[in-house]
Amino acid sequence: MIVRIMGEGQVEIGDGHFPELNKLDDELLAELVGGDEAGFRRTLGALLDAVRRLGEPLPDNALEPSELILPAPDATLEEVREMLGDDGLIPG
Repeated sequence: MIVRIMGEGQVEIGDGHFPELNKLDDELLAELVGGDEAGFRRTLGALLDAVRRLGEPLPDNALEPSELILPAPDATLEEVREMLGDDGLIPG
């Protein structure tokens, strides 16, 4: 799956990594619902770090459509709430 982090770039992540990413996404969703700003910051950072660590960066000139778009590291609670689907940021 091709994933874009807003303001950064794209990475390709194998399906086998999604259980780890979905766990972080579930934590992030709970913190958003609860309004836990500190937890939200920590978990958003951990989610984005995991995407960077697990993904293979695509070249800057790649023209692949992103199948999943994640917020920038400095996104606010409200901005991320607007991006949420029924399953959080990561469908699954």
